[in-house]
Amino acid sequence: MPDNPDAEMFAIHSFGAHFAEVNVHADTGEIRVSRMLGVFSVGRIINPRMARSQFIGGMTMGLSMALHEHSVMDPRFGHVVNHDLAGYHIAANADIGDLDAIWLDESDPHANPMGSRGIGEIGIVGAAAAIANAAYHATGIRIRDLPLTPDKFLG
Repeated sequence: MPDNPDAEMFAIHSFGAHFAEVNVHADTGEIRVSRMLGVFSVGRIINPRMARSQFIGGMTMGLSMALHEHSVMDPRFGHVVNHDLAGYHIAANADIGDLDAIWLDESDPHANPMGSRGIGEIGIVGAAAAIANAAYHATGIRIRDLPLTPDKFLG
């Protein structure tokens, strides 16, 4: 018998929606994210301060994935050659605009006795897609691979 009999009858997942406002420089193609909002359905929040930090941290990682992160592979040996922060760029404080995360005040009685669900990486999941869609809305150019570098908008 499973620990939680409701697990077979109900999908016990967390959900989120991401919204991004971006500015794309017409001459250089540089993208700046001016605002982001994440709205999450994760059951009961046990520690609101820690949950907000987790959501915003994930959104920051998603922004970094969208605009900066790119692994370079050595084709001869299959090793990643930019394996440190000198060559693998990530978002810095100056890259982050107005970020906010909110969640639905709810409890999931099917998940567990506390009514909580996981929030581990839910902040990351849709952030890059929201930024890519906002850039498409601003430019009319659909980019389907990350990172969203300026050359992809100037071609």
